[in-house]
Amino acid sequence: MDDLKETALIARLAARHELSRDAVETVLRALRSGGGSMAQFSHAEFGGMSQWSSGMTMVGDMFNDALRAKLNAVATDPVAYLRENPEVAHNEPAEVSYRSQQQVRESSPGGLGTPSSTGSQNHLPYAIYPDTRRLVIEDAGQRTVYDTGNHVISGIAQAQSTDATLTFRSQNGLVRLSELKVCPINASR
Repeated sequence: MDDLKETALIARLAARHELSRDAVETVLRALRSGGGSMAQFSHAEFGGMSQWSSGMTMVGDMFNDALRAKLNAVATDPVAYLRENPEVAHNEPAEVSYRSQQQVRESSPGGLGTPSSTGSQNHLPYAIYPDTRRLVIEDAGQRTVYDTGNHVISGIAQAQSTDATLTFRSQNGLVRLSELKVCPINASR
């Protein structure tokens, strides 16, 4: 492992994006844990709990678009570094407190591809498929597939309340699901 190369990368990114080296190292560590394609971490300079994957960036200060753009920019160079240097891209499984003995079955409607982001809050699972421009939300066992059109969804807010709500944001601002076309669901699972 080329420690000097990595140290230089961290220093360069910290200076370019006006972040501490610790913040950049935290992103790099999280990217390593995510196999170089995703990161989940907590750091004060990103507003706390944050997530990054290609096409989806979330920061603890969820409506801070500048901070979200900063994380997206910071993650780009380490992703390239990990791809160019596979010997340093340790794809170790993330530490967990408990792992179920059951395997999670693929439950996405067929033909949508690989989701860039998935999650669930207050019994509302969702998945975003940017390649096929689809958003899938499950509510009370009922799946609805939406055509996202020209929206590139990059922010998801999951309210911690008694209301079951999700808020999606794109380059155009708030994504109003009532304005999106509902698509038929492929019945095969």
